[in-house]
Amino acid sequence: MQWDRDWLGVRASILLTFAVAALSVGTGIVNISTTTVTGPLAPYIPPMVRQTVGFTGALTGFLTLAGAFMLRSRYRAGWYLTVVMLPITAAQGLLQASEYSYPLVALSLLALPVVALNRRTFDNELDLSTTQLAAIGSLVAAQAYGTAGTYAFRDEFQGVDSLTDAFYYTLVTGSTVGYGDIYAQTEQARLFAMSAILLSVASFAVALGVVLTPMIEARLSAALGRMTEQQLDTLENHVLVLGYGDLTEPILEELETQAKFVVITEDEAATRRLANRDVHVLTADPSDEEPLESAGIDRARAVIAATNSDAEDALSILTARQLNPEIHIAVGVTQRENVSKLKRAGADTVISPAAIGGHLLVEAAMGHGDSEREASDLLGEE
Repeated sequence: MQWDRDWLGVRASILLTFAVAALSVGTGIVNISTTTVTGPLAPYIPPMVRQTVGFTGALTGFLTLAGAFMLRSRYRAGWYLTVVMLPITAAQGLLQASEYSYPLVALSLLALPVVALNRRTFDNELDLSTTQLAAIGSLVAAQAYGTAGTYAFRDEFQGVDSLTDAFYYTLVTGSTVGYGDIYAQTEQARLFAMSAILLSVASFAVALGVVLTPMIEARLSAALGRMTEQQLDTLENHVLVLGYGDLTEPILEELETQAKFVVITEDEAATRRLANRDVHVLTADPSDEEPLESAGIDRARAVIAATNSDAEDALSILTARQLNPEIHIAVGVTQRENVSKLKRAGADTVISPAAIGGHLLVEAAMGHGDSEREASDLLGEE
């Protein structure tokens, strides 16, 4: 089960898609700049086709990269985009007919079944905000306005003979590149060009702001000790640590070498300390359903609760058990009389650290066995 999740799970799907995207861009650039092509298929592929797919291969790589980012957020649209792009990248690798492109073909064919097997996992709907829809709409409308207007005034522009020329002029103008190879020759054309500049540059600025805003929010979330939605969505086969108490630090030290984990606690001071150590932490009430669902309790391998309050632990594990009846729950009990209560709340394993410590101390005092060695073994000391 562990092997399957590591090599065939969500993380593998995302990493393979990122690798295909990077390799597609790199291979496309290499094949564009290469004048001599060698490979078993080279004699059968026309040179124009090889050059064209080299150019489009880089574009395909960027589209695949977009799909990989959407997969990180578990978007179903990202899954569809990736499933479509992977066969295209493989086909382009074959048509490039270069020895440099065959790793791209192999990796694309390897990634496709892995991504396909995880179809059910990528189930989030692409819910665009009003700001994002407005940014996309303004960008498309500005490009359409500039292209149509430039083509309509093509006789008054130097270098505009087709719709491609008109779109090219609008794109380089809106992106503020402005090569200067196309320019207005009449007053009417200049007036139109000024309006196109204002609209297209403004639309690009709005789109850029929409792209940068989530990045800024992610940095703020990290500074405040909060996990981003993307980090939460990519969690799989991890351990949830509910609450923060005296036993939490030893638990985290043990988990660091054994599994991925997320701490859910309302203690903001503890949250900031853990975040500074790059520990995944979610500031929320561990007995609430929403944070447990956000932290992927349906995909987690285990739950641990060991705060200083048995009552709080009972509420947390009760919620965890309701959300995932199959998950294994281990609890550290403070008072021995609460063992049965925590069992009834849904705990599979209940351990009393105080009782274990007391037992070892008495054994050591009475000279029964080697309690010091047993304690050292538990602490990982030699």
